[in-house]
Amino acid sequence: MCGIVGYIGKREACPILIDGLKRLEYRGYDSAGIAVLNCGGIDIRKSIGKLKALECAIEGCAPKGTVGIGHTRWATHGRPSDENAHPHSDCSGQITVVHNGIIENYAELKSRLIAEGHAFASETDTEVAAHLIEQYYDGDLAKAVRSAARELEGSFALVVIARDEPDHIVAARRHSPLVIGLGEGECFLASDVAAFLKHTRRVIYVDDDNIVVVSRGGVGIFDLAGNPIDKEVSLVDWDAAMAERGGYEHFMLKEIHEQPRALRETMRGRLSSELDRVDLPGMNLSDEDIRRINRIVMIACGTAYHASMVGKYAIEELCRIPVEIDVASELRYRNPIIDDQTLAIVISQSGETIDTIVGLREAKEKGAKTLAITNVVGSMAARESDGVLYTYAGPEIAVASTKAYTTQLMVVYLIALYLAQIRGTLDPSRAAQLRAGLWELPGQAELILNDYSEVKRAAERYYCFNGFLYMARGINLASALEGALKIKEIAYIHAEGYAAGEMKHGPIAMIDPTFATIAIAVKSKTYDKILSNIKEVKARSGEVIAIANSHDTVIEDYADRIIRVPETEEILSPVLVAIPLQLMAYYVALGRSPNVDQPRNLAKTVTVE
Repeated sequence: MCGIVGYIGKREACPILIDGLKRLEYRGYDSAGIAVLNCGGIDIRKSIGKLKALECAIEGCAPKGTVGIGHTRWATHGRPSDENAHPHSDCSGQITVVHNGIIENYAELKSRLIAEGHAFASETDTEVAAHLIEQYYDGDLAKAVRSAARELEGSFALVVIARDEPDHIVAARRHSPLVIGLGEGECFLASDVAAFLKHTRRVIYVDDDNIVVVSRGGVGIFDLAGNPIDKEVSLVDWDAAMAERGGYEHFMLKEIHEQPRALRETMRGRLSSELDRVDLPGMNLSDEDIRRINRIVMIACGTAYHASMVGKYAIEELCRIPVEIDVASELRYRNPIIDDQTLAIVISQSGETIDTIVGLREAKEKGAKTLAITNVVGSMAARESDGVLYTYAGPEIAVASTKAYTTQLMVVYLIALYLAQIRGTLDPSRAAQLRAGLWELPGQAELILNDYSEVKRAAERYYCFNGFLYMARGINLASALEGALKIKEIAYIHAEGYAAGEMKHGPIAMIDPTFATIAIAVKSKTYDKILSNIKEVKARSGEVIAIANSHDTVIEDYADRIIRVPETEEILSPVLVAIPLQLMAYYVALGRSPNVDQPRNLAKTVTVE
């Protein structure tokens, strides 16, 4: 979850490191620090709290030097404190390390190193890496990091500098994201390309168990045995301006407004303007492979799990293939029924979510064909899956996912239509209707975003309520769960998403005049049922906000407030329903939370268990 930045070049490292860490703030952190090679020593500065505290601490006395590393920490081992903040050093101050991940055998290694005379200054697992590298160091930092990496268990992206080797930085990766940026006479290392994108768009994505040596002149990549590895240089196709707020108060609001563009980009080249078919070459499956599939397992966490729920409804209805959805952190600890006729679909915005990656590997080991849906080119999920479908949402900086979610929905719809097309399970006229409906979604999303004054008025009314109940039926149950998650994430308010038919089995006890209900009441097979559920809430003095279609007059006799969305096919409606739910969470949060983009205790990319 932490953010890592490294720089070596001709410019002063400190401002580049601080700027890079600012661009990684979305990942979540509780302390920050930098280390700069300086006149034969390593100048380390670190502080608990936000980057502003670190900036204040170095104001007027910033470390000088052209080689350095930086880190934002999200605590796993040891409380947030100056002592536990990264970077960490060995006993002599020769070796300095920043680390993202969890070293699972740190206790065993720490006991051994203490017995051998090493003195520890923090409670972190990371400091073990610094002392272990010190143990192996004989003047060759790359060799020492390689030896230490072979002993470390768990997940790590390590970036290391040595006092006596000022001409390079050494890094290692296992299960935690790490990317190299290639400039002119300079190189960068980071957890995410956003950290250095203003300087270069030429990148190399580091694989597991790679050792990296970067210098002013270039980069060398090696395996754990020291053998050189050739890696392809990629060109990032979005620029630094896309990672700025662009005049919006928060990244989250900007990213909500980017959804029409993101939806169009995700459709582009997959659904032609003639709307005659869907093409998904990125699936990397033959027609014969697709016809052999007798079961689909979808693996995801959080918001991506809700996209999987929509995928289950869509694929089962259109393709008649049974679909199981799994919370990734649960799948990895059981023995799922997966074989060579199973398609495993993993969904992850970052492509680096550790539980999802482990679930992917579990499915591959059992013989499944694997497909990743991700937003990040070259991410671990993209590299390890048999096929990959990118969402083309562009960088998503706010912790609470918005455009990543709706573009994930777009991809699962495309998959459902493509599988139905190959397997012949959908009437051609019905398939044409759905393709036309998909094509219209970006424009309909724009209509919602052109005027959402009713959402703002509702947020002003309900932001001080004790909680929210989101209820829906059918495919929009996923929307109810996602809406509740959003308001919990950023407004810190109790919320539940529930199947409306389950109201009498418990949730109805929560209803009172200070507990608002958001009912998703768009056109559906169960519209009359949801109206009955609304009446049940009203009979108990509950207030109801309905998400309903633009020309629905019936709903006016049921709900206290109505937020309108354009009418579309029921199966496609979660895309449009998501937008007012995101806006509702955002505007409720403005009245309750000081930091919408970086909610407390959360991080954008969960790369540790």
